[in-house]
Amino acid sequence: MISVEELIKKAEEVQGEITLPNGLVSGIVGVALVTKDGNVYTGINVEFYCSLGHCAECSAISDMLKDHKTEIDMIVAVDVEKVLPPCGRCRELMMQVSKEGKDIKVILDKEGNYKRLEELLPEYWNTPGMNDYLEKDTN
Repeated sequence: MISVEELIKKAEEVQGEITLPNGLVSGIVGVALVTKDGNVYTGINVEFYCSLGHCAECSAISDMLKDHKTEIDMIVAVDVEKVLPPCGRCRELMMQVSKEGKDIKVILDKEGNYKRLEELLPEYWNTPGMNDYLEKDTN
């Protein structure tokens, strides 16, 4: 299994300033995640004036989903200076894409300290029983 240091290095390798033709800069944030079966996926942030850009976590998760993988073990985001925690939208995305999303290890610094996603999303809204009405409709 990949170490925290190796995962951070993979995120740093994809991170780097990319100036788009319109003058906006993408790639400032790089992400690397490892699935429970040991596959590593990376992504960068994309910025556009029309607000259709997305975070680097979205890129890495999309890359993972192409391989029909959904179980994230650990994830890290970096910019030019430090490790970054995921924004609220990305926390929600990770929680929903992975069956055991609450257990994803989110790296919070270069020393490898992490919190489980559940700790970063306390009182999560989509708890067991929350969607019982959906399950009734499909039976």
